[in-house]
Amino acid sequence: MAAVIGTAGDQAALDAAFEVRRAVFVEEQGIPAELEYDELDATSVHLLARDAGGAPLGTARLISGEQALALTGIADRVLLGRLAVLAAARGTGLGAALVGAVEEAGRALGAKECELHAQVVAMGFYERLGYRAQGPVYDDAGIPHRTMVKTL
Repeated sequence: MAAVIGTAGDQAALDAAFEVRRAVFVEEQGIPAELEYDELDATSVHLLARDAGGAPLGTARLISGEQALALTGIADRVLLGRLAVLAAARGTGLGAALVGAVEEAGRALGAKECELHAQVVAMGFYERLGYRAQGPVYDDAGIPHRTMVKTL
């Protein structure tokens, strides 16, 4: 499945990214909508993957600069979050492509590392992409997570 990944640069694209997140996190995983969407959405870079016909397939969020520093406590680190791929597009390499696009955008901003907060069930996916676990498992929205980091 071919996909085009770009920045959700207008309101329609941002709405499409949010719809993907709603389908994956709110509907499939049962995360309350009030926890899924937060104040960081307004200032983050949102990536959106679409199929050849323009239909949304997946999304990811990049937090950088002062916000990333405040959340990670480490300079020169970006934060990858809200990676979501619709069920029909899973297993196609789209998730890995979205992670790669976030990493590329982070490098362009001068980041040396990328941090993410992985659901424990997804850690193997991120390990295959070069991420390493740090610290203990913790609860986020009722789902076990673990911090993972990759040198860019």
